[in-house]
Parts: sequence; structure tokens; C-alpha cells
Amino acid sequence: MSEPPRPIDRLLDIMARLRDPRAGCPWDVKQTFRTIAPYTIEEAYEVADAIERNNIDGLKEELGDLLLQVVFHAQMAREAGRFDFDAVAGAISDKMVARHPHVFGDVRIDNATAQTRAWEEHKAAERMAKENNGTLDGIPLALPALVRAEKLQKRAARVGFDWPTMAPVFDKIREELAELEHEVDTKAAKARLTDELGDILFALANLARWLGIDAEAALRSTNAKFERRFKRVEERLAEHGKAPAQSSLEEMDRLWDEAKREE
Repeated sequence: MSEPPRPIDRLLDIMARLRDPRAGCPWDVKQTFRTIAPYTIEEAYEVADAIERNNIDGLKEELGDLLLQVVFHAQMAREAGRFDFDAVAGAISDKMVARHPHVFGDVRIDNATAQTRAWEEHKAAERMAKENNGTLDGIPLALPALVRAEKLQKRAARVGFDWPTMAPVFDKIREELAELEHEVDTKAAKARLTDELGDILFALANLARWLGIDAEAALRSTNAKFERRFKRVEERLAEHGKAPAQSSLEEMDRLWDEAKREE
């Protein structure tokens, strides 16, 4: 009696059949790397959302959805004669071994801080070995803007382009806020307002870096807090047969303050 296929082999076979030009799924067959990329990003966010909600059963499902994205890309690459899933797994395995010489070799690293420094040094060496080896090269354009801002600033800081203390970071935020306020007061064009607002967000991302805080995670947490409190406002209004549109700002603000105190 033959052994049942491993789950990963079964998944790879399913994707190959879905992509079969003759007997596969028409939607799957017509997809490309470019059309699938947004789904890949979306699934990564859904993994993060399950973790944020401490939904372990949901995490299992979302990780499966994310794995499917990897398998999908690998199948398309295989059809194009470029690489396959085994090559993807092999490449990341080689990378992990190379970046952890203290585990797979005889290098000694005493703590997590030293490991992080060694990791970054190894990645920097890898970048230098590539054709495009600028300090900021290789940071994906598709990253969320706050995440990419922090990565750009970390890279620049590693080569000395950084303030010596946190105080100038606050000064820069105040400077950028004043510039935006001036543009608003002088009724500047939308392009100017967009540019100044971007400068503020970039400066705030830099502050997050100095504080050792993940700016994206901080904003996700605040979004969840806003959602939670506003839902509480809606519940309190509903107790009196009202909806937000039927209420005044003053009433909603009072209920908002109550929701804050209840937390």
C-alpha cells in the first residue's frame, strides 16, 4: 500500500492542475506574477491580522492562504522554465544557514542584539555583491509606505546619515508641521499640501525608529482602538434608538469620552 502524498506535494499537484491550459481553471490559467502580486500582499496582511486578534485557528487558515500564493508564483515560474518550488525552498534554506553561522557553523554570538547586528552586516555584504549596491537599493517599492520609510532611514543611519540624539527628530517634526500649517494658511495647491504632509509622516516614521517602535504596528493598534471606541459610541446611541447621523458631535464626543474611561 503506497503512502499518501505529503500535504505540500498534494498542494503543488493541485496548483499544477489548476494551471493546466486544457483542463485547469480558466481564472487560474490566465493569471500572471503581476496579477497575483496584490493577492500575495493581501494574504500577508491577513496573517498579521489573525496574529493581532490572537486568532490561532484563523492563523492556520491564513498561513495556508499565504503558502498557496508562494506555490502559485512557483508554478508560474516553473511553467516559464525559470525555477520551481524546490528551488525557492532550497534558496531560502541556503540563505538561513549562511546568515546563522552561530547555529550552523562555529561563530559565537552571545545575544539577540549581536545577532541582529551580524544579520544586518551579512545582508549588507549580500547587497554589495550584487550589481546595484547603493545604500538604499533593494528596499521593495511595494512595502507599506511607513514600513519603507523606516527601512530607508535605517539604511541611511547605518552609513552615518542620522542625527546624534533624538531631540532634533522632535525639532524636525515641529518644523514640518509649521510648514504644512503655512501652506494651509496660504491656500497652497494640493500638490504642495501632499508634499508637506508626506514630510510629516516621514519625520514621524523616523521618530518611531528612534523609539524602537514599529510605526505600522502602532498605527494598526490605534486604528483598532478607534474602531473599538466608535462601536461603543454606536451601541450607546442605539440604546436610545439613535444612529450617529441622528446625533450631534457634542453627544458623540461625550459618549467617546465615556468609552475611553471604560477601557
